[in-house]
Amino acid sequence: MNRHTRRQLLTLTALTGALALGAGTASATAAPAWTETGTSHVNSLTGSQGLASRADGSLVQRGLASVPLDLRIAGWTHVGDPDVAGGYTFDAYQGGDDATEKMFAATAPDGTRTTYEHALDQGELLNNSFASVSPDGQWLVSGEWGAMKRLQVFPTPALNASAPAPGANLPQAGQITLDTSVENIQGCDFTDATHLLCSSDDAAKEVLGVALDRPLDGKPVTGHVTTAFAIPQRSVCSGTFEAEGIDYDAARGTLRVAVVPPSPCLVTTAVIAYKRS
Repeated sequence: MNRHTRRQLLTLTALTGALALGAGTASATAAPAWTETGTSHVNSLTGSQGLASRADGSLVQRGLASVPLDLRIAGWTHVGDPDVAGGYTFDAYQGGDDATEKMFAATAPDGTRTTYEHALDQGELLNNSFASVSPDGQWLVSGEWGAMKRLQVFPTPALNASAPAPGANLPQAGQITLDTSVENIQGCDFTDATHLLCSSDDAAKEVLGVALDRPLDGKPVTGHVTTAFAIPQRSVCSGTFEAEGIDYDAARGTLRVAVVPPSPCLVTTAVIAYKRS
């Protein structure tokens, strides 16, 4: 979520009722591989950044108010789109504009949270938009911001034996090099070992597919980018929408994408559900 949108949300925290979303303009979709099945709405303060499905089908949701106080005091002011794997919840954190590190937090099933910091490599942006764990649990994919031709890959903390202990620098593994530039990726999730779906807050507000040339193994991998479908933009408020996190619940075959409507409706985030066509 960009800084302007965050400021708007913070000024609207006094609002107690969610504004009802109504029929409005909808983005046209390309011939979809996914069929929309319904829309739910969540408080943007706790659900605008992203979501992830647990094994029991319940959802982890993240928003500005989801940052724990101790992490906020430590300078980690933004949390991205999370993921759940091996019973752990993985969160992507970033600090201020002068940050030289980014951080991933792994929360164990018993609620114990452990943090893993990554010192920025040369040319790496401070943005830490999401965390997505490969189906085998071994690799954590993340992304930066703006126009990019790569996704970052790290050994998954707590699940990959090659990941360093807390307190040591979490290194990058082989990156995913994309054959097409993508813009403002807010979240990605694996649908299988060689395919991801990613939500893009570009001008079109769309879900992109990324097909890997092989499963992640810690070495460089190539990803082929395609457009899956446009994200619907429906609201009684007019203006610019913001595409946010994405989740694929493999056990139930449900895809969910979050989108924040324009102000003042941005106090409520729409979560749109899909099934494979």
